[in-house]
Amino acid sequence: METGTGRVRAVTGGRSFAASQFDRAIQARRQPGSAMKPFVYAAALESGLTPETIIEDSPLTLPGQGNGQAWEPRNFDGRFRGPMTLREALVQSNNIVTIKLLQQVGIGRVVALAKRCGISSPLSADLSLALGSSGLSLLELTAAYAVFANDGRYLAPVFVDKVVDRDGVVLEENRPRARTAISVAAARQISRLLAEVITNGTGREAGGLPVAASGKTGTTDDNIDAWFVGYTPGLAVGVWIGYDRQKSMGQEATGGHVAAPIWREFMRRAIRN
Repeated sequence: METGTGRVRAVTGGRSFAASQFDRAIQARRQPGSAMKPFVYAAALESGLTPETIIEDSPLTLPGQGNGQAWEPRNFDGRFRGPMTLREALVQSNNIVTIKLLQQVGIGRVVALAKRCGISSPLSADLSLALGSSGLSLLELTAAYAVFANDGRYLAPVFVDKVVDRDGVVLEENRPRARTAISVAAARQISRLLAEVITNGTGREAGGLPVAASGKTGTTDDNIDAWFVGYTPGLAVGVWIGYDRQKSMGQEATGGHVAAPIWREFMRRAIRN
């Protein structure tokens, strides 16, 4: 998707249209996992926190869904690292810090920001929002990331430029209409942090492009969904991998290992062309 116009340049919604007409890029709603985290951090920056704000990465016990049940979220590797800056936490995709950050910023503020960024699917109004528990489409998440690339402005995805009749008279035309979703400062800070995700964090497999790039990995429980969503100047691209059934893809199938390389190779060819 072009970040400055909203024009969708390419969509692949499945392996074979003959086998299935279901478009997984547009119609499917899947949990984005950690690919949702940038919106929590963007809300934090808008509320006055900075990338150097420190939050403790330590064990956390929260009320569970059932009476008397407890929810004890963990980081991907099961370790706790003590005091962390928001910069470190986002680059390393830390779960505990993100949950505590969501507690501090407020669920309502994050949901409102995500909606301004074009996310239209229903979002969970609880702390699991920090870990991407709400199903989204690849299209809406990619368009939302384009906000960061576009200095905080949202452009709805455009599939049809215009419709003309047999005489060339324009019957309908889609002109890009940008609206402010987040501040320019917050958008640029998130872009810098997501650039570090590629150079020093979970998205290293997306590195090596000849232009500036920013992006974020996402992996759900049991490696059922793997994501990488990111952008270069002018182009935002999202990759999702998974089965139609809620089925694990295997121990190594994280967003960083399987989705990021596809994103990188697509971007290499897009840049070259």
